[in-house]
Amino acid sequence: MDRPAKLEVLDGRTVLSIGFDDLVKYHGRASVGGLALGFKALELGLALVSPSAPPKRRDIEVRVAFDGPGSRDAFEMVTRAVTGGNYSVVPDLAPEGAPEAPQGHFVFRVTYRGAAVDLTLRPGLVGDDFNSLVRKDSRTAAEEDLLVEMKEGLAARLLALEACDVFDAVVTGP
Repeated sequence: MDRPAKLEVLDGRTVLSIGFDDLVKYHGRASVGGLALGFKALELGLALVSPSAPPKRRDIEVRVAFDGPGSRDAFEMVTRAVTGGNYSVVPDLAPEGAPEAPQGHFVFRVTYRGAAVDLTLRPGLVGDDFNSLVRKDSRTAAEEDLLVEMKEGLAARLLALEACDVFDAVVTGP
């Protein structure tokens, strides 16, 4: 699967093309790793639930077991799911053994018109050292700098991969 430079959704009669840089303009870089996760989840998820045309953005539903601010903002900007009530946190969505994050498990479900795909982050893409540092209550200035580097590194690694190499996908529905 070729990696698109932009995600496409239909807003009324207009096709919106939203790139990762657009997401950064909305969210900033505070949780840029999670922003990249959300982008890659939508890249694969939208292609699988609406393969022939851009989906209507407000008809897309997103369920997550991971409620990080970066991924949530990615889903919101592209789909408006948070604002439209089509976004929810479902901790039980994660299958046993799914990679863990400080805010849950790295599992996302994208649904569109009866078609759904469950996306589970492949093991090893987010390291234990990253999770440990994120979970740490008080960090030194050096640790804060390291965390920023780790977030940027995670985003760069994820964005360099094909979405199908980031997530295992299970499609259900029509």
